[in-house]
Amino acid sequence: MFTSELLLDYIEHLEVEGGRSLRTAENYKLYLERFVEFTEDVEVAKITPELVRKYRLWLNRYKNEKDVGLTTITQSYHLIALRGFLRYLSKRDIPSMSPEKIELPKVSRKQVTFLYRDEINRLLSQIDMSAEQGLRDRAIIELLFSSGLRVSELVNLDKDHVNTKRREFMVRGKGQKDRPVFISAAAAHHIEEYLSTRGDSLPPLFLNYSRNAATTTSGDYRRLTARSIQRMLSHYARLAGITKHVSPHTMRHSYATDLLMNGADLRSVQSMLGHSNISTTQVYTHVTDEHLREIYEQFHSETEAA
Repeated sequence: MFTSELLLDYIEHLEVEGGRSLRTAENYKLYLERFVEFTEDVEVAKITPELVRKYRLWLNRYKNEKDVGLTTITQSYHLIALRGFLRYLSKRDIPSMSPEKIELPKVSRKQVTFLYRDEINRLLSQIDMSAEQGLRDRAIIELLFSSGLRVSELVNLDKDHVNTKRREFMVRGKGQKDRPVFISAAAAHHIEEYLSTRGDSLPPLFLNYSRNAATTTSGDYRRLTARSIQRMLSHYARLAGITKHVSPHTMRHSYATDLLMNGADLRSVQSMLGHSNISTTQVYTHVTDEHLREIYEQFHSETEAA
């Protein structure tokens, strides 16, 4: 059987049995189509370690129409998709190469950028709270910092999704997995304050107040976008004199770092972030090294001098 014949079956398997999102499935399809392109649609029984070695070399030298190559992590995603495909073949007892023979390249993760509490406060102090848009912006920043929500999760929230009295709600994250989200009293207060000024019956929790968005009563059209939140955060960061790159994901990093710095264990933070793999959460451990040294110096006993 040829690779292309089984590719679509595998992609459908990812969505149905694997519970992967449509976007993830589409990415895997793209990665595997490149494998089909390189091998000229090889029979799966003829996939060998030597063929994969040549494919890795091809990926490393690959250039798109703009003469831009693939980063190491993107090359790794291609190999992860191929390994998953081979694992799928193995489960169906279709002869091919063992997925365990594919070793992924070592990828050095970028340093995590996060904000300390005083920087968050400086950010908040730049917001004009006399306007409805300012009340919205304050509620968004408070919510991001207190919940660790992904920006895609935040922009899809409707008013009836968030329980400000209990200060918790459920959100559906990556892989269509539900997880509980907890928010601070400050976030709940500012969400309520913002919603109390709204004179509309539109479902989105946060609205776009741009001129174009205001010309329609369509809730989806007026829903605030991830790009708008990025621009908003960058704007307040500049006003606050913060030179770090501040994005919605920076707020998520800040949330996780704050939890760890205050004693939360890594497994709990993993659950609250919605990470399926603990290795993803471990990117935060190095930012707590300084804090751990302070604990060591404070609590570890020294032997008496001879």
